[in-house]
Amino acid sequence: MENEAMSVNPVYQGLLEQLQRTADRVPETQRRMMNQLGVAWSPDRMVKAVVGPRGQLVDLVIDPRVFRQPNAAALTSMILQASRDAADQVARRVDEILQEQLPPELTELRARQPREDLGLEDHFADLMRSDAQRYEEREERS
Repeated sequence: MENEAMSVNPVYQGLLEQLQRTADRVPETQRRMMNQLGVAWSPDRMVKAVVGPRGQLVDLVIDPRVFRQPNAAALTSMILQASRDAADQVARRVDEILQEQLPPELTELRARQPREDLGLEDHFADLMRSDAQRYEEREERS
């Protein structure tokens, strides 16, 4: 009787092993995520924005030719768009890294069945929305 109580269903044993492998890879996954950069240019290549793994602006390059015909509104727009594009790029890369760590069955299920259809909110997708997206939404509401 003791042996029966101690035995683990093979399905659960497989899940436990997958979870252990995933947990073992957490430090490497974190390192890979934190090494991500997003780089984007304005359409005219006058502005380059570089963001870190959290979507924060870490470098901004403005071509000096922009100042020949100063237009603050246009420059602002170019900076914001390049920053958003770079943040979206890094968010996609971080999401890909996280998806690699999920068991294949879970990734397949998530791809086939949108979380809204399951009655669940996608908290990770909400977490990865950029500050710029949140700011725009707030501005639209006011």
